[in-house]
Amino acid sequence: MSRLEPFADEIWTVTRELRFYGVETGSRMTVVRLRPGELFVHSPGPLDDALQEELAALGRVVAVVAPSSFHHLHVLEWQAAYPEAKLGGCPDLMKKRDDVSFDVVLGDTPEPEWAGVLEQVHFAARTMEDEVVFFDPRSRTLICCDAVFNLCAHERRFTRFTAFMLAIRKPGATWLEHLMMRKHRKAGREQVDRMLAWPIQSIVLSHGPLIHADGREVLRNAYAWL
Repeated sequence: MSRLEPFADEIWTVTRELRFYGVETGSRMTVVRLRPGELFVHSPGPLDDALQEELAALGRVVAVVAPSSFHHLHVLEWQAAYPEAKLGGCPDLMKKRDDVSFDVVLGDTPEPEWAGVLEQVHFAARTMEDEVVFFDPRSRTLICCDAVFNLCAHERRFTRFTAFMLAIRKPGATWLEHLMMRKHRKAGREQVDRMLAWPIQSIVLSHGPLIHADGREVLRNAYAWL
């Protein structure tokens, strides 16, 4: 059975189970074909021989990015398997993972490997994750980790109940974002506005069901409080 699930033209995802403080949130890796034969791996998950075979059928891994300070656990196994791929991490990971030799610190400027194909914004106002968010103009897809959650629609009943108790009624941010971004609201507004300049249709996120339509409005509503 294939691990890679097609999402849009040139985009695939791999979803796995993951518990966070006892709550099943799931986690998702995204693979984007940049140009013929070149693959970009976002938020890398566990890597095994079967997945490597599936990736090889799509192309050559030229970039692996850990775009959030919470999405980095498997970078060493990917670096070992694909030593020629450029390994990028969000700024916070440079000190959090001093055991990893990152090739590049992610920011607002795309690297040559994906420049002209993917765009990005450093969502630094979310200080807990320090996330870098990506956008694929070809499919109008926002690719993120934690900038948007969709736990209110999770398949697990306890996860949906937990989301309800945390006042999460729709896809978007949680109350934690209100706290962590309180001192950075101006910067947060500017960063979100740059994302909203993208004609977003769909959203690939790490936690909860994928969003296939009205992605720009989902993002707008998630941060309307800024």
